Amino acid sequence: MRFVALAALPLIAATAFPSAQAQENGAATRLITRGFYGEAEARLMRELRIYPDRPELLLNLAAVYARTGRVDAARSLYARVLSKDEVLMDLASQRTAGSHGIAKTGLDRLAPVQFTAR
Repeated sequence: MRFVALAALPLIAATAFPSAQAQENGAATRLITRGFYGEAEARLMRELRIYPDRPELLLNLAAVYARTGRVDAARSLYARVLSKDEVLMDLASQRTAGSHGIAKTGLDRLAPVQFTAR
């Protein structure tokens, strides 16, 4: 299966779904890019009740959580994606990436940079 991701951010717009689900996830992706995180979250949560292990839904919800300061919740979803089989996704930039790579990138962006001096 292949899915479409937007840019380098872990936002996924699905193309290989039944029509209603593809429209719902695509709408959630557009809401995220516009900054309407509450509406996007509600749509993603509805879809996750039906499709609890879809990596594109989990990655998009993790992006919402990350952008709204819920780092622990985002980290948990990225870890959940990593615990599942990897799914190849088409990126909007005409490249492909695996769901694991996208989740790892999301995790890296959550990790605070710490410097120590002695």
